[in-house]
Amino acid sequence: QASQEELKAAYRRLCMLYHPDKHRDPELKTQAERLFNLVHQAYEVLSDPQTRAIYDIYGRRGLEMEGWEVVERKRTPAEIREEFERLQREREERRLQQRTNPKGTISVGIDATDLFDRYDEEYEDVPGSSFPQIEINKMHISQSIEAPLTATDTAILSGNLSTQNGNGGGSINLALRRVTSAKGWGELEFGAGDLQGPLFGLKIFRNLTPRCFITTNCALQFSSRGIRPGLTTVLARNLDKNTMGYLQWRWGIQSAMNTSIVRDTKTSHFTMALQLGIPHSFVMVSYQHKFQDEDQTRVKGSLKAGFFGTIVEYGAERKISRHSILGATVSVGVPQGVSLKIKLNRASQTYFFPVHLTDQLLPSAVFYATVGPLVVYFAMHRLIIKPYLRAQKERELEKQRENTASDILQKKQEAEAAVRLMQESVRRIIEAEEARMGLIVVNAWYGKFVNDNSRKNEKVKVIDVTVPLQCLVKDSKLILTEASKAGLPGFYDPCVGEEKSLKVLYQFRGVLHQVMSADNEALRIPKQ
Repeated sequence: QASQEELKAAYRRLCMLYHPDKHRDPELKTQAERLFNLVHQAYEVLSDPQTRAIYDIYGRRGLEMEGWEVVERKRTPAEIREEFERLQREREERRLQQRTNPKGTISVGIDATDLFDRYDEEYEDVPGSSFPQIEINKMHISQSIEAPLTATDTAILSGNLSTQNGNGGGSINLALRRVTSAKGWGELEFGAGDLQGPLFGLKIFRNLTPRCFITTNCALQFSSRGIRPGLTTVLARNLDKNTMGYLQWRWGIQSAMNTSIVRDTKTSHFTMALQLGIPHSFVMVSYQHKFQDEDQTRVKGSLKAGFFGTIVEYGAERKISRHSILGATVSVGVPQGVSLKIKLNRASQTYFFPVHLTDQLLPSAVFYATVGPLVVYFAMHRLIIKPYLRAQKERELEKQRENTASDILQKKQEAEAAVRLMQESVRRIIEAEEARMGLIVVNAWYGKFVNDNSRKNEKVKVIDVTVPLQCLVKDSKLILTEASKAGLPGFYDPCVGEEKSLKVLYQFRGVLHQVMSADNEALRIPKQ
């Protein structure tokens, strides 16, 4: 966003600083010539609106392309940006063709009722009866992939397999979706399975207003008993910025009417629903609190009561790695009993393990279902997950350092050369600032600081940037914009890939002050 006047002022200042004729020492003169040429090249690019537009879009590579195959150089900046946006759209379409967006779910139901519901008299004469019997009684696997056909048409292929107590089946579905306009889309679905006959469906989505939409799903299920039609319609409206209201009507198999309100904010998620239907009618309230930590911890609870009984659920989920979220929920209900549900989300795959503990309301089952997962999680987090993530981060940082080692070495040499060339200018700036009781940088450091006791084993990695910062002082002011400070004259990155800060101890009007600024944070001193 720099104006031409600001570019000229910065160019003149750096030319005065790095001009070879101002340095008599042969080594300093050589270093000044190199930095002076770099400054001149940068100004040549940025002072021409055409080349500046190319550099803003493509970087140095755009300037170095032979003949500049991508865009003709004679075009105006506006035309160059328009061409760039066109090429970007083409790249997006190519990426769209390659994306399949796979999604999958694996669910393994475990029957562990033998842990709590055993009757000793039944097992007295059975060999091995001292050990409780834990078995897998049901499984479900589903998978779907998307195949973009055009920018508006997508084919979706999905399938699932289920088994329970030795009996099971599966189905396969193909859906063709077309985006008809910015306001809606339509989808045709065809399916078949070994337990049910062919399925034909039609789904339509439409935005009625900017705050209201409707979804309608019609289906025809063919079976040995004849054709079973079904219709589901959902009307939704934004009640405010964070709240949605839904009205749902379902006719056919398990007909019902449902209304719900969902409020989702940065720190919480609240749902209230009421359903009247055959065979199930219920009322449900759930609340989820979102902690603002790096692990994205969430704690949730819900109450559901209806013709089937009453269920209370509570649980938590937490991010355990970059792409994985682990959650556990305890379900206590009448007449359902007590269950523990463990869920792991890994990218677009979901692994779900419902463990049924008892058919009765036993305090011991509730206690172990609550405490057991917490103990196991904290033990695994301390002994396995945390060391693994730390080692993974170190490997990534080491790889990044290796890839940028030569570039960082060059930047370091340039920064050291720039500091040597700044010495005379800095001396004059300090004399002028002392005369007016202005801004004098006493000490300044840039890099990784360790202030937290939990990180006391980590190594501090900072460089002294007192001279470069004083050189940037003008009229008793130091102004840094929102950008990484590693790019400033006399700076370089002392710890690639790690969090960096700038710490400045300065004197203004004869009084000492200290300020700490994040790497990409704007800085203006003296503070008002």
